[in-house]
Amino acid sequence: MDPRAASRASPALRLFTFAAPMRFYRLAGASLPWFWVAALAFGLAGLYIGFFVAPTDATQGESYRIIFIHVPAAWLSMLLYLTMAFWAAIGWAFNARMASVLARAIAPTGAMFTGLALLTGALWGQPTWGTWWVWDARLTSELLLLFLYLGYIALVNAIDDPRRADQAGALLALVGSINVPVIYFSVKWWNTLHQGATISMTAAPKMAQTMLTAMLLTTLACWAYAFAVIFMRARASILVRDRHAQWARELAVAKAADRGAAPPHAGPRERTA
Repeated sequence: MDPRAASRASPALRLFTFAAPMRFYRLAGASLPWFWVAALAFGLAGLYIGFFVAPTDATQGESYRIIFIHVPAAWLSMLLYLTMAFWAAIGWAFNARMASVLARAIAPTGAMFTGLALLTGALWGQPTWGTWWVWDARLTSELLLLFLYLGYIALVNAIDDPRRADQAGALLALVGSINVPVIYFSVKWWNTLHQGATISMTAAPKMAQTMLTAMLLTTLACWAYAFAVIFMRARASILVRDRHAQWARELAVAKAADRGAAPPHAGPRERTA
């Protein structure tokens, strides 16, 4: 491709070049330190404001502070599932390996945030409702979301052929995505114990400014953490899938040389040389 034509390419076309495993591997590696720093900085700032600066709630007392962990985890549990389903569908429709790799990398992190949302919800519910668990519409649909994550992970790992595994996982992810709007709108559709949305795109926040600031900071921390661990998992998966590619072999040799070790698959003479 003509360099001048490449320079005139649209931003979408330039981003599409990172669909190549080698380019994505390098981009993700370069961005990882920034995501880890952002996760640590936003997390410490958000938790400090939420637990030491934000005022005590007039109704729930100190127990409300669990929202600074619970709400971001619940948000990410839903958004990551939709993102996983999107990339799984792209991989299925266009036979895009990198999209399927991203879908697989997202699943464990999404399951972790779903479990965290359920756990913190139970810790919040006990002093608020007087019980650790009720078969509330939102809680039940969130539990179903965890089962969908675990089912996707189990399915793609149970099939030996990666392409068939990606296709089967994409079908499950797409069908399961119906559950996400059920979770979000459950407090409006049914009579539920769970309180409604505290933050809305169409209304003013129902909390103090310091509470809102703490929640937004912890949400950014969760997003940065999610990007970091997903990119790390995707990079590891790329190396496994492309282990026979020339660039992957050269990378393995370069890393072995940096550590002063023998190159992979080296013979006895090369190892002792």
